[in-house]
Amino acid sequence: MGLANSLDAYLVLSGALFTIGTFGFLARRNAISMLMSIELMLNAVNLAIVAFGSFIPSLKADGSIIALMVMAVAAAEATVGLAIIIAIYRNRKTPLVDEYDAMRR
Repeated sequence: MGLANSLDAYLVLSGALFTIGTFGFLARRNAISMLMSIELMLNAVNLAIVAFGSFIPSLKADGSIIALMVMAVAAAEATVGLAIIIAIYRNRKTPLVDEYDAMRR
């Protein structure tokens, strides 16, 4: 049993990816970078779900179904988010999130 065959290795990788995504979301002001960070966090959750489904026999079928649902939500989120970002960029000519609060005026 090596490190690659343990659940801990996958969960540590998933936690690291989620942490990188959270930092990227909180540290960036570019809307597209923030959207990519959210996608990274969703992929980290997906990795954890697939790892649990692979190592826990009672979750084998359910883990795959949940992972597919998370991928569908991620695709919908990316589509809608990118459409909103493009629409705002056409009006404001900036991808920076700090400038979006001026839309209320």
